Amino acid sequence: MVLISLVISYLLGSVSFSYLVAKKIAGIDIRSHGSGNAGATNTLRVLGKGPAIVVLLLDLLKGVLAMYITHWLTNGDPVAYAFSGILAIVGHNWPIFYGFRGGKGIATTVGVALALSPLAFLICTILTIICIAITRYVSVGSLLFVTLFPILIWFFKQDIYIFLITLAIPALAYYRHYSNLVNLWNGTERKLGDKSNRKLS
Repeated sequence: MVLISLVISYLLGSVSFSYLVAKKIAGIDIRSHGSGNAGATNTLRVLGKGPAIVVLLLDLLKGVLAMYITHWLTNGDPVAYAFSGILAIVGHNWPIFYGFRGGKGIATTVGVALALSPLAFLICTILTIICIAITRYVSVGSLLFVTLFPILIWFFKQDIYIFLITLAIPALAYYRHYSNLVNLWNGTERKLGDKSNRKLS
């Protein structure tokens, strides 16, 4: 049942709501517009606030749903529960349904964080919002979130297995944000509110 639950988690993560919402609203492949990323931030730049909020919430909820399905199927196995969240993020980043071209996994990571530790989630969210408000860089706030979360998990849970599993969260995020880190270094990273310079077709 653990293996089945992990497969389900990956498949749930592979549902790209950014892609689906963009196809439904504008008839486009979101990955061909803006930053080319299938996520909430690019949806905001290309389609606006409403669709971006929908994508954000759905991507968050699929992480939570994957973990609670695993909790149910494995009779509350805490290691499987945590690992299923990682598989949901992996599915979002490399979705089997969309040629393994997905997003950067932050919204799904937020859902995983909420399901793992509401208190750690709350602290990370508050600090992330402050960071984004000051810098206007979503990427910086996102990386702050994923960096702090495993530290807080260790502080609150002190479970070595859960802590080690959550180390995959910043590893995945930093890997997927490589281009953002390069842009930040070069001073070319787009700030929150910047519009896509690609026209819809």
